[in-house]
Amino acid sequence: MVERTPILNFATHVILFIGFLLAVGPLVIVVIASSHNLHDVNQVPMPLIPGSDFWNNIKTAWTLADLGPKLLNSLVFATGVAAGKVIVSALTAFSIVYFRYPGRKAIFWLIFITLMLPLEVRIVPTYAVAANVLTPYQAILDVTGITWLIEKVSGIQLSMNLGLLNSFPGLILPLVATATGTFLYRQFFLTIPDELTEAARMDGAGAMRFFIDILLPLSRTNMAALGTIMFLWAWNQYLWPLLVTTDPTHSTAVTELKQLIPNVGGVPEWNIAMAGTLIVMLPPLIVVVLMQRWFVRGLIATEK
Repeated sequence: MVERTPILNFATHVILFIGFLLAVGPLVIVVIASSHNLHDVNQVPMPLIPGSDFWNNIKTAWTLADLGPKLLNSLVFATGVAAGKVIVSALTAFSIVYFRYPGRKAIFWLIFITLMLPLEVRIVPTYAVAANVLTPYQAILDVTGITWLIEKVSGIQLSMNLGLLNSFPGLILPLVATATGTFLYRQFFLTIPDELTEAARMDGAGAMRFFIDILLPLSRTNMAALGTIMFLWAWNQYLWPLLVTTDPTHSTAVTELKQLIPNVGGVPEWNIAMAGTLIVMLPPLIVVVLMQRWFVRGLIATEK
């Protein structure tokens, strides 16, 4: 039991207040900057009293960055990545925990090791696969001589090409695998009593029925926590959408914020840029507010 003293309580509240200021301070600055005009926002120091141009800046940012369709693209992208990560990681952990086959532990640790390889490290091979999904299969056919044999027999040069650039599958599919989700699901599945598995087997439930009817309902809080984290992670992605979407019709809202920052030599309209930032921040903020209860339960719940 932790002893409660006035001094300890005061120190704890001071630490919490400092953390609150560090977290909320930048957001307050963004809100204030988005309410000023161009002259006021470029003053040094900038006025810390809100101005009267907030809605004008919001409208200008919405128009210049074309945020309407870009927010929709971001919503599709982030939702697809979050749903894909939840489904793929659940199926992967289910296979590792409930099926007995050689090398399953080695497979899990190989998946877990990929935590040391973030997207930025493997961006080149990932982009190459997205540019042509069939490249690995083409390489296998070339190495084994099948391509040469087909060309000699039929005179047809086999060249397989399936690109996913400038498409939602190209944005979503390369990011759906997650070692974090697999680890979280594996740890939860290991807490499921063996008696529940035996009872399901005695009732004639197959593997997929056991997974869908029993494991997934028990995993609701884990799914909510993982889905929320991955939605925010995907929404804030900048490098991958910037590389994959050379066509502006598939670009996301985060990448389009660069339209609000002038080129070299231009006057920085930080009030417009901050207004656009607020618009882009709103959807993930709504998701966090709506999913907060499930998110916290999924992270701290011990009763399964």
